[in-house]
Amino acid sequence: MPRAIWNGTVLAEAAANAVQRVEGNVYFPPEAVDRTYLRESQTHTVCPWKGTASYYDVVVDGEVNRDAAWYYPVTKTAAEHIAGHVAFWKGVQVDDD
Repeated sequence: MPRAIWNGTVLAEAAANAVQRVEGNVYFPPEAVDRTYLRESQTHTVCPWKGTASYYDVVVDGEVNRDAAWYYPVTKTAAEHIAGHVAFWKGVQVDDD
């Protein structure tokens, strides 16, 4: 079961058939993410085929991992299957099994 963990805390967990895999990243469906640990960031980046990504800081036990999660609130047509899904990086361990 794919899951995202940082500082010993499970941030997201979903059945293997519920996640999307794009460019080596695991995108968790919105309902699989524990938003208790996410804080909106002001960071945005643009992907030419997916659209504009928005970021979250991951906050666990007072420690902040800036911009360690991202999602596409609105996507371009080719990436509609990941709209609203959340992916992680910057030291967040993502087990994809």
